Amino acid sequence: MPDRLSTALQDKLSKRLSYYDDIGIRSFYRDRFFARAAPVLEQAPVSIPNPQEEPLPKTSPKPVLPPAASITVPVTPKVSVLPIAPKVSLFDALNKVADDSLLKIREDLGECTRCKLHTTRNKIVFGDGSAKADLVFVGEGPGRDEDAQGLPFVGRAGKLLTQMIEAMGLQRKDVYICNVVKCRPPENRLPEPDEIKTCSPYLLRQLDAIDPKVIVCLGACSAQTLLETNRGISHFRGQWLDFRGRKLMATYHPAYLLRNPAAKADVWKDLQKVMAVLGLEVKKGKSAGTQNPS
Repeated sequence: MPDRLSTALQDKLSKRLSYYDDIGIRSFYRDRFFARAAPVLEQAPVSIPNPQEEPLPKTSPKPVLPPAASITVPVTPKVSVLPIAPKVSLFDALNKVADDSLLKIREDLGECTRCKLHTTRNKIVFGDGSAKADLVFVGEGPGRDEDAQGLPFVGRAGKLLTQMIEAMGLQRKDVYICNVVKCRPPENRLPEPDEIKTCSPYLLRQLDAIDPKVIVCLGACSAQTLLETNRGISHFRGQWLDFRGRKLMATYHPAYLLRNPAAKADVWKDLQKVMAVLGLEVKKGKSAGTQNPS
């Protein structure tokens, strides 16, 4: 009968079996003494490795690759390209009408109710003078007398304008006179922006139909409307300016001259420049009272 296992070996084996039992490995366990009594059931001995003593498999160390070259990719910033809104002129939307005439414009205007001024007007003041004039005077709007008669510049300021025209060697029938708005603003106030926007396209059609050589703006309102500026008239009075290929001169309104007679001399200088462009003779022998209309 073979020798029994030593106590130390039994203790070691017992601990090993307890370890595998704890981790759930039990199928390899056989009683050796039972195997000796029944050799038919004997199986090949099972080799149980010691996990604490079994050497770990040798693995090749991972090759250390050199760091990849740093490549800087330029990032193109996103630029939001906004469409540039074109400057919209007050008159851009109005195309020139072929074979337009003052009569057709007046018919198109009709008994206008396009802005609030129609609620207080008496008569529409369209314009007056020659349809083939080389010189057009543009005021701001009709006054009380103009509203009553339906004609531009027939009150006190109108009489002064007539004297100015005659001092130039012309008659009212030789020029054309009109206003930015065709209806009288209440209490002779300045036309408001919405009223100007509504009515001024008809003024533009009048200017295109007449096609004058020179346009004289009487006062700040008409000059600011045609030049599309909010600058005061003192910034450009007496200077030649361009309006759609035509010469434009801005000067003081006759109503202003009635309140400030000293400014008549400045207006007369402006009108002399107009006369030179139109080829009108400036008569040196005229009296000071005529050269500076009163």
